[in-house]
Amino acid sequence: MRLLPSQGHLVSVLAVLGNISRDQAIYPDGRRFDLLGGAALHVARAACRAGMACALVSVIGADLDWIRGDPRLADLDLSHVATREEPSCAFTLTYTATGTLASIDCSFGAAESLTSHCLTAIGHHGQYHVCCRRPLDAATVLGRLARDGLAFSADFHLASAGELIRAALPFLSLASAVFVNTAEFATLAALIDPARLAAVVVSDGPREARLMRHGRITAAIQPPGARVVEATGAGDSLAGTFLAAQAAGLGDHAALWSAVLAATQAIQVPGLIISSH
Repeated sequence: MRLLPSQGHLVSVLAVLGNISRDQAIYPDGRRFDLLGGAALHVARAACRAGMACALVSVIGADLDWIRGDPRLADLDLSHVATREEPSCAFTLTYTATGTLASIDCSFGAAESLTSHCLTAIGHHGQYHVCCRRPLDAATVLGRLARDGLAFSADFHLASAGELIRAALPFLSLASAVFVNTAEFATLAALIDPARLAAVVVSDGPREARLMRHGRITAAIQPPGARVVEATGAGDSLAGTFLAAQAAGLGDHAALWSAVLAATQAIQVPGLIISSH
């Protein structure tokens, strides 16, 4: 545990379970970015920047083992990141000019063993955030957290949201928060009454973000205008910042504002560029 000097609250370590990956982001104007990414990394970095102690639970290939010495990740606990001989998980993300994801191609590689690795790490931290993305078996991981009575939150990604929201459904009413975009929320709301969920954060790119508690909107924030330089991980930055803000005792409006601002700032600069590795 560590003290948040600005609020004076003690918080337990947040363990973020999910992918660390090599990402290539492609835009229609010819811009290409080779990035260190993955939902778990983006969520953890955002929460850490917002003042929360974070540990990553992930699996990488030997090609990314250098991240353990990367100064950009110095504040994160990487002791539960496992290294395998297979290549690291890799995503090719093609965006529209406005930063909307148009298509995604993936190669899971070492991350195929992510589920079994996460199960060995559960129980070492006070609370968990699960990035419900392939190849993670979300139902197995969330079921274990629920069975052990551990606090957890979850997010989804549009490419696999239909499948994984259905798989996660038995456990979502136990989550402290669920993070989705507008399209994912439509899938979620068709499967479970939002009134059964403690908190749902719904993002919508440059449009209004909403926080719902048991189906009632308690905060709504319009993001400030910004030029999109690189959009990968913006929603994850929102989630991580929101979790840290709530842990620090901020109210709904302040927490959502902090989260929206972090996401807006994230899209205005390139992410973790991979250059010489």
